[in-house]
Amino acid sequence: MNLHQFRFVQEAARRNLNLTETAKALFTSQPGVSKAILELEEELGIDIFSRHGKRLRRITEPGQQVLAAIEIIMREVGNLKRIGEEFSKQDSGTLSIATTHTQARYVLPGPVAQLRRQLPLVRISLHQGTPDQVVRMLLDDSADVGLATESLAHIDELVSLPCYEWQHVLVVPAAHPLAQVERPTLEQLASEPIVSYHPSFTGRTRIDKAFAARNLHPNFVLEAIDSDVIKTYVRLGMGIGIVAEMAVREDPPGGDLVSRPLGHLFGQNVTRIAFKRGAYLRNYVYSFAELLSDRLNRHLLERAMSGNASDYSL
Repeated sequence: MNLHQFRFVQEAARRNLNLTETAKALFTSQPGVSKAILELEEELGIDIFSRHGKRLRRITEPGQQVLAAIEIIMREVGNLKRIGEEFSKQDSGTLSIATTHTQARYVLPGPVAQLRRQLPLVRISLHQGTPDQVVRMLLDDSADVGLATESLAHIDELVSLPCYEWQHVLVVPAAHPLAQVERPTLEQLASEPIVSYHPSFTGRTRIDKAFAARNLHPNFVLEAIDSDVIKTYVRLGMGIGIVAEMAVREDPPGGDLVSRPLGHLFGQNVTRIAFKRGAYLRNYVYSFAELLSDRLNRHLLERAMSGNASDYSL
């Protein structure tokens, strides 16, 4: 048996047992993939996949155990490569970060710039996507670090820790009546057309739950993933805006938009940092995490990655 066979089996499972797609993903031929899988099955003396003719239909029960073992082997192979890179290039390499637009735009610029000043040979690869896409990039080893408010906390294959808290804020034109209200109510918000985040982004589920708990039915006239887009449509008079507080920190005082905190209505959101369980973290990954939050340090992350630390409170 060899790593090529393991990689073919692993990719076939990821590609829903479609050998044509598996071959394309691995830049090889479909007959070559089929042959390698059959040879591994013969060597192991079991069927990893059940078949209908030449098509794979499902993963067998022993095949599930084989796949679990292959995942561990391939992960450790990746760790071996990273260890070699770590000790041959202590302060250089590529830090791959998967995150949402809000984190990339408003939270990461400072830490990323600091890391570049400290470690100028480290390249930064920034991948933006939905929270679910952030999870997938971590699981697929496309990213070293994930940062998001949703989706990261309850994935068994990930180690995640709370990074910082934030609240939503109301943004309205300076002439809007709610600009004069220090603590808006849910009823006041629900009576206005609302421009805010898509349901899968930036704590939107917390907003929806708060309205539902009061049996209110807000009118979301526009949903977006970009805070700047939301503020643009608020300026155009489409409705009041609900955005993350990070999105208004750079707004000049006395500008055309007024913001009001909404933590009393929607509570606090927690942004988490996440890593693939069992992954080998290079020195600059720890450095980046420490720059991201003063609550994170190398000792804490090492304990978490070894399975000897539980979540902690902010």
